[in-house]
Amino acid sequence: MQTMDMNKKAVLLLEDWDPFNMGRKAYEHEIADVVSELQLLDHPTDLAKRIREIYEHSYELWIPLEKCMQIAYKLFAIKYEAKCIV
Repeated sequence: MQTMDMNKKAVLLLEDWDPFNMGRKAYEHEIADVVSELQLLDHPTDLAKRIREIYEHSYELWIPLEKCMQIAYKLFAIKYEAKCIV
């Protein structure tokens, strides 16, 4: 799987993740930031912390780290599949 395919799958996953119940298209900027971080980071915990920071910065609402960890693990599964690490 190429990076572009990985990014598309990550975007679709994040569009379905609606932590503040604002609708699928409410998080376009945050999704772009998270996908960029996914390419840079190598551990789900680090990504979960960045996800929380990105979304909280935009909406000034708190997200439990556990919810961010769940989505981070799913994103890393996509990343590992793209790199054929699995």
